[in-house]
Amino acid sequence: MRIAKHVERLEGYTPGEQPKSKDVVKLNTNENPYPPSPKCAKVMRSFDPDALRRYPDPCCGALAAAIARRHGVASSRVFIGNGSDEILSLCARAFVDDGEAIGSLDPSYSLYKTLAAIRNVPWRGSAADGRPDPGADVSLFLWTNPNAPTGAFAEPAAIADFARGFPGVVLVDEAYADFARGDCMALAAAPENRNTIVMRTFSKSYSLAGLRVGYCVGPEDLVAALYKIKDSYNVDAVAQAVALAAFEDEAYHRETVAKVVEAREALVARLRGRGWDAPASESNFVFARPPAGADAASLFAALRGRGVFVRYFPGPKTGDRLRITVGTPEQNAAFLAAADAAIAAGIGG
Repeated sequence: MRIAKHVERLEGYTPGEQPKSKDVVKLNTNENPYPPSPKCAKVMRSFDPDALRRYPDPCCGALAAAIARRHGVASSRVFIGNGSDEILSLCARAFVDDGEAIGSLDPSYSLYKTLAAIRNVPWRGSAADGRPDPGADVSLFLWTNPNAPTGAFAEPAAIADFARGFPGVVLVDEAYADFARGDCMALAAAPENRNTIVMRTFSKSYSLAGLRVGYCVGPEDLVAALYKIKDSYNVDAVAQAVALAAFEDEAYHRETVAKVVEAREALVARLRGRGWDAPASESNFVFARPPAGADAASLFAALRGRGVFVRYFPGPKTGDRLRITVGTPEQNAAFLAAADAAIAAGIGG
């Protein structure tokens, strides 16, 4: 057995730690601190187990139709994936030829660089502030908006302007768009759109990270290309039914998003009041630098030792900050108390 050389060389994506104990404050993977719509539990309780002996709908027809209605497009312009990460992987295969490259903002979602390595093509990082300059060989540009891990928001008009001048495919990853002041779905749905896909996930604002469902909207020919190469039955029957229930409960969704946004603004204000550099965020996390004298890497370890999990990304562009998922007010208060205690004790300094 021989492992492909590019696979031997690559560094796999490192997901956020999933602690086994529930007795921790888990603010490290941008999960929603509130449960999904009660309608999801109702669907699960009433799901007919006999249906599991049959394959699920390969095109996720009911869910795709609901998404299409919401965004004002034909169902043929909607693709449902096994989480948005599957959609990203499919795009790397469908829209990038050998000898071409994948581009993204830098810093951004670290999986993008890994996907390029898996596809055995170069990755080109562009400055996260200002208009990206992806390089002439980039055929797929992945633009997270709001960006991760920074939480910064790019105006949809700026992304549309970039897409119009880009010769390849632009995928706008809107995992956190429900927490922001705007989005690019109108760009994806526009009849004149030829090269832009907008992607969403059920993992964040719908509280369904454990289910693995994502979707994208784009030009019909690009969506058809994704269907050509997807797994035959990529989204299971239970996931389709539960995601549909969550998607259709708009009132609960708005309520949950509003609570997260309110808690985010309060967390930013309290961090700033303690001397942290906490830029405005339009996501469900805050990317903040600890006060002067406190080292982010050491503070990350100290918090973990105190049962508070946040995320740390080493490197010259990210290593001085912690990414803190917005939790409930009680979870945020527990994080602040642990950070205060660690810093006061000289840990992380």
